[in-house]
Amino acid sequence: MIDLEIPLGKRPLKYRLFEMLPAIISYGAIILIFVLSMISPTMAAVYLLLIIVTTLVKAVGIAVQTVIGRHKLNSAQKVNWHDRLIELENPVESYNRHLGQKIDYGSEFQIVNHIDNLRLMSADPSVFPKPSQIYNAAIIATYNESYEILAPTVEAVLNNSCGPKKIIMVIAYEERGGEAIEKTVLRLKKDYGHNFFAFHMVKHPKDLPDEVVGKGSNLVYAGRFLQTWLKDEGISSKNVIVTSLDSDNRPYKTYFDYVTYEYITHEDRKHLSYQPVSLFLGNIWDAPAPMRVIATGNSFWNIISSMRPHTLRNFASHSQPMDALEEMDFWSKRTIVEDGHQYWRSYFYFGGNYSVLPIYVPIYQDAVLSDNYLKTLKAQFIQLRRWAYGASDVPYVAVRIFSKDRNVPFMGGLARLLRLIDGHVTLASVSLLVAFGGWVPLLVNQEAARSVAAQQLPEVVSILQQFAMVGLFVMVFLSFKMLPPRPKRYKRHRNIYMIAQWVLMPVTAIAYSSASALYSQTLLLVGKYLDKFDVTDKATHESYSPTAKKK
Repeated sequence: MIDLEIPLGKRPLKYRLFEMLPAIISYGAIILIFVLSMISPTMAAVYLLLIIVTTLVKAVGIAVQTVIGRHKLNSAQKVNWHDRLIELENPVESYNRHLGQKIDYGSEFQIVNHIDNLRLMSADPSVFPKPSQIYNAAIIATYNESYEILAPTVEAVLNNSCGPKKIIMVIAYEERGGEAIEKTVLRLKKDYGHNFFAFHMVKHPKDLPDEVVGKGSNLVYAGRFLQTWLKDEGISSKNVIVTSLDSDNRPYKTYFDYVTYEYITHEDRKHLSYQPVSLFLGNIWDAPAPMRVIATGNSFWNIISSMRPHTLRNFASHSQPMDALEEMDFWSKRTIVEDGHQYWRSYFYFGGNYSVLPIYVPIYQDAVLSDNYLKTLKAQFIQLRRWAYGASDVPYVAVRIFSKDRNVPFMGGLARLLRLIDGHVTLASVSLLVAFGGWVPLLVNQEAARSVAAQQLPEVVSILQQFAMVGLFVMVFLSFKMLPPRPKRYKRHRNIYMIAQWVLMPVTAIAYSSASALYSQTLLLVGKYLDKFDVTDKATHESYSPTAKKK
């Protein structure tokens, strides 16, 4: 088996240099405008305008993709995936029936693809597993979350259209969570366990060797338990799809049928994982305004990402075949960002023959919400800092691309590496440059007062920012359409706050997105590693203090 692990302790020099690279480029991009301003204000103006125009072009593309992605999301949710799945049980008969009549599925989403899938399966049904053979295993990773958080997640899995008797439920909980989480999991088994094909409680022991304190270690322990159990039950791992869920995840009612459908209809199924659209809307009406803006922005980004299958990566909850997971020894135990890292782990294990397939239905998650306003603000930064620590994947990818033992195509791997670096550098530096870069030449160089380009730069930047507001208006409109129904405990004037909150977007982009990215990259720059998964507070109305209701 090839080496898929992240090094622990002291890193080799080559690895360290690539660890430092994101911070060097991010800080370099910011420092460069000061250097250029001292050398030539005109050069600084050109540099900044290139960044802003590039950002503006991306913003237009994002607005378009958001609209199209939202439409796909709506269409896919209307499909009766269970009925389509039933037709795969006997593809020859189903295909012949389609030739003679039109069947109403409630949506035309991918109907042509469905008929074509039946045609291909009819040619050689033996290549494709039958839906009746497939099980979905849902692993819910939890640390110390309350029953009020976990129960809706279990219920969402239970009420899925595939039926609970095709679902293996695994609650993966931490020994370090203490007696409280054990009682919570026992209560969940008592209340819901009899409904599923199987219901397992798997306690991850604390302080195992070769692990960081994180969700990945918990998932690996649960995955190995599941592997043994399936073998004892005589269930082939080829017939099991594993979905990892956070404690606050609520899969859409057709999610497991949709994933099973895609799994069956793709012959190269072992080399695929399946990525739903994470929408952070579960408690959106209760969260403070800055958290609502961040949560909604992240939801939109996940919609946009689903429109780019060639660049799509694993994020948060996702599904992957059990046999593939067994071969690569499941997830990484050495990173706090096991979800995004799983893409690279799979990519290198399968020699580049690996893709993420978008699943156009949501998994609902909660926005950050703690028991008071200040704790909520802090918890949000900690969550984004953990996400931004995905920059730790840069050296993992780079040393494998620039290696004589490389097992993936060089150009394809290099393109992925450059996109990875660009994403982290953009997150860290662009908001700061767009917000403040226009004033730098005038502040650091007295000669800039005689430069027409430098004098007009703040005004030009302001005009370009106004053009970018078009994308913001699209987001505001769509965000209002995406909101779950307003709880009765809030009056109509709450709607006004849900619109007015977007004035905070420039603040959250700098104070949270850029700051958290620079923080994480700085840790990598100096070799101080995050080796502990800080669980994010995501309270519900039933479980949080009234002080968290502040806007």
